[in-house]
Amino acid sequence: MRRTVISCLLSCLLLTQAGMSAPPNVLLILVDDLKPALGCYGDSAAKTPNIDRLASRGMRFDLAYCNQAVCAPSRFTLMLGAHSSSTGLYHLGSRLRQQWPEAVTLPQHFAKHGGYRTESVGKIFHTGHGNEGDPQSFNTEPYKDKVIEYLDPASTDGGQLTREEALFTNQKLDQIPKLPRGAAFEFPDAKDDDYADGRVASEAVKRLQEAQKRRQKDGTPFFIATGFVRPHLPFCAPKKYWDMHDPSKLPMPAFEELPAGSPKVAQKRGGEIVAYKPVPEKGDAEFSPELKRQLIHGYYAATSYVDAQIGRVLDELDRLDLAKDTIIVLWGDHGFHLGDLGIWTKHTNYEQANRIPLLVIAPGIAKPGSSTRQLAESVDVFPTLAELAGLPAPRGPQPVDGLSLVPVLKDPAARVRDHAYHCYPKEKLGRAIRTERYRLVEWKQVGAPPESAVIELYDYERDPHETRNLAAEQPEVVNQLRGILARHPEARPTR
Repeated sequence: MRRTVISCLLSCLLLTQAGMSAPPNVLLILVDDLKPALGCYGDSAAKTPNIDRLASRGMRFDLAYCNQAVCAPSRFTLMLGAHSSSTGLYHLGSRLRQQWPEAVTLPQHFAKHGGYRTESVGKIFHTGHGNEGDPQSFNTEPYKDKVIEYLDPASTDGGQLTREEALFTNQKLDQIPKLPRGAAFEFPDAKDDDYADGRVASEAVKRLQEAQKRRQKDGTPFFIATGFVRPHLPFCAPKKYWDMHDPSKLPMPAFEELPAGSPKVAQKRGGEIVAYKPVPEKGDAEFSPELKRQLIHGYYAATSYVDAQIGRVLDELDRLDLAKDTIIVLWGDHGFHLGDLGIWTKHTNYEQANRIPLLVIAPGIAKPGSSTRQLAESVDVFPTLAELAGLPAPRGPQPVDGLSLVPVLKDPAARVRDHAYHCYPKEKLGRAIRTERYRLVEWKQVGAPPESAVIELYDYERDPHETRNLAAEQPEVVNQLRGILARHPEARPTR
C-alpha cells in the first residue's frame, strides 16, 4: 500500500511538472495490420501525413514489437499488459473471461482508479471467429462496425456472404470452406463514411465533442479507445486513396524465399491470403507480378485511407482544445508480410509480422518529434499509460509483464529493457526474443526439455532480410540469447 501511494504521488508530480491537467485524458488509437510503412518511419512510398504529424508531437519507438502476430491475442496483450504465453490466450477464438474472469483490463484500471469514462469505438478487442470481444472492459456501450466490408456486388459474387465476412460476424462457422471468397481489394468512387473506418472516425469525433462538454461540466476525464480496421484485408478504400499511389513506384519484396536453414515449423505459405480472390487457393502457388503489385498497392492505399480518418479525429481534438491535456497512443496490433520471404499477411515469428508502429504523445513529457531505439512491447503500453495518468501500476490479477516506458519518454537514451519478447503457436510454441541486433526463436513443446528445441537465429545488422538461419553457425550467440529467453517464465499451454 505504501509503495502504491508513493507511486501515485510521484506520478501526480510528473503531471504537474508537465503542465498537464490532472487527470489527463487518454486517446488510444488502434490500427489493424499496420506495419511501420509510414512516412514518419522513413517509408518514402507512404502517403500518411496525419500519422506523420502525430509523430511530430511526441515520441516514435523505432523498435517496437507486438507480443504475438495474431489479432485477438495481440489485443489481449495490450489490454492486459500480459504476454499470451503468460495467460494462455493464444488464439482468435480465445475467451478472456473464461480463463481470466476477474482480469482488470487497461480501460477497467482507468475507470477503477481514476474515475474515467471509458469508451470503445470501432475494433478494440477482436470480435469474430467465435469471439465476442470484451464489452465489460468499458463502462459505456461499445460502438462496433464491420471489419470485412464491400460496396461493389461483384466483390462478393453478387452480394453473397463470403468466408471472411462469416468468420468476422460469427455466422456459419461450420460452413466456411463452402462459402465464396470475397475480393482482395476494391476501389469504388465512394465517400470515406461509406466504409466502416469513416463511420468510426465520425463516431469518435462525436464522442470527443460529448467528452469535452462533460469535462467542462464536472471534470470527468475520458479514455476513448478508437480502433480502425484498414489496412486489414480486404484492401477496400475509396478510389481517391488508390490514386494517391503510383503502383510502379511502390516497393516490391526484396527477398522472396524462405530463410535458408529455417525449420519447417517456422515456415509459412498460404494462410489468410487465400481466402480472397484472385489469390491462388493453393498455398504454395506462385503469385503473378501483377497480383503482387496490386496487393501492395492495396495495402498502401488502405493505409492512406485510414491515415485520413485518424486525421479527422486529430483535427477535432485540436479544434476542441483538448490536445494539450490528452495523452495519445497510436499502436498497430502487429505487422504484415507483403511478399517478403514469399509470405503474405502475418502469423509468423519473423520481423515483418512482429514489428509495429508505436507513437506516444505525452504533452510536456515526451519531446515533440523525438525517437528512440529502446525495444518496446505491446504489454508496456498499460503500465506506461497508468504512470502517465498518475494511477497505480497495474497489478492484475492477471500476470503483468509490461514495463513503464516513462523513463524513455523523458530521455530517449534511457533503457528499461534489453530485448523484446514475442511468441507464436503452431505444432510447437515458438518463443522469441529480439535484441537490437538479433532475433532468436526457440521452438519446442510447452514443458519439454530445452535440449528438444529447434532454434532460429537472425542477424539484422548483417542480414536484414532474414535470408539465412545462423543458429548452427553462431552457437555462442545462441547460448547467450537463450540465457536471456530463460528469464521468462515457462509458457502456459495453448488452449
